[in-house]
Amino acid sequence: MFVVESYAAVRRFVFVEGHSRREAAEVFGLNRDTVRKMCLYSAPPGYRRTKPPTKPKLGALLPVVDAILAADREAPRKQQHTAKRIFERLRDEHGYTGGYTMVKDHVRLCRARGRETFVPLAHPPGHAQVDFGEAVAVVGGERMKIHYFCMSLPQSDACFFKAYPRETTEAFLDGHVSAFAFFGGVPLSILYDNTTIAVAKICGDGTRERTRAFTELVSHYLFQDRFARPARGNDKGKVEGLVKFARNNFMVPVPAAANFDVLNARFAQSCRARQSEHAGQHAQTIAGRLVADVAALRRLPAVPLEPCEKRAGRVSSTALVRYRTNDYSVPTAYGFRDVVVKGVRRRGRHPLRG
Repeated sequence: MFVVESYAAVRRFVFVEGHSRREAAEVFGLNRDTVRKMCLYSAPPGYRRTKPPTKPKLGALLPVVDAILAADREAPRKQQHTAKRIFERLRDEHGYTGGYTMVKDHVRLCRARGRETFVPLAHPPGHAQVDFGEAVAVVGGERMKIHYFCMSLPQSDACFFKAYPRETTEAFLDGHVSAFAFFGGVPLSILYDNTTIAVAKICGDGTRERTRAFTELVSHYLFQDRFARPARGNDKGKVEGLVKFARNNFMVPVPAAANFDVLNARFAQSCRARQSEHAGQHAQTIAGRLVADVAALRRLPAVPLEPCEKRAGRVSSTALVRYRTNDYSVPTAYGFRDVVVKGVRRRGRHPLRG
């Protein structure tokens, strides 16, 4: 093997001093093919295989190995084949007489090809991600599970979250309205998972059929809606991380408040306080990077969207209309008429009523 210094001397002799390869071979006492290789590469390229190695014993059984690995994708994680177990099955069931190392190397390469690789994302200003998380809180003296709406601006890592008793359409809409008011504008686009509150159906070609409530939200605020791939949390990794961060940092120990308004006022203050911190390896604070996000946001509409769920109903003969398994009284003048029922959140309390 020729050292790098030899390569440098030959290449300088040919390319800088202007001598021919024939002269270089004579001066340095090398084969012409070696000089040609030195002119092609600036350093020794090492051994290069021109074709895949032959596997006379394993080659005929490669489809069997591939079938086992394919079946493992549907098996429980702790009951998938190891390379040793595949080797034993090939030996016992198919008469394989080769070595274990050949099987192990092939399995390792196959599994490496099947794994996803990731490239860190660079997020432009003015875009957002949304998700819901779950935690436990004491509200009005009652220990309960709460669902908190999270919105993250990935470019700056600025966040907003707000708690609700349930993950309902009203909570979903109110979370957006509150987040937009908190940031002072509307993101250019928002990335979601495939929650049934926003997506009524995923069509065969991958397009989404939006719910009426979500369509009204998009129409009112005019942002672009985007959706993550099913079961791919890494598509919206920023807000996934925010869900965990909010629970670990702002809900430990278990928070307690007189009502949801008091609890959410505390959470909003936590979001503002976090803006003075540094996230990741950024030199600027979150507040410093938030300036670019705010500058890119769309202006808020003159009137915010009314965060309520709308359902068609019919008033009974006893002047009652049903909403979410409950009957509500209405003026008798509406008897036997078709109406639109709006479900809104009562301020300061945790139930959502119609």
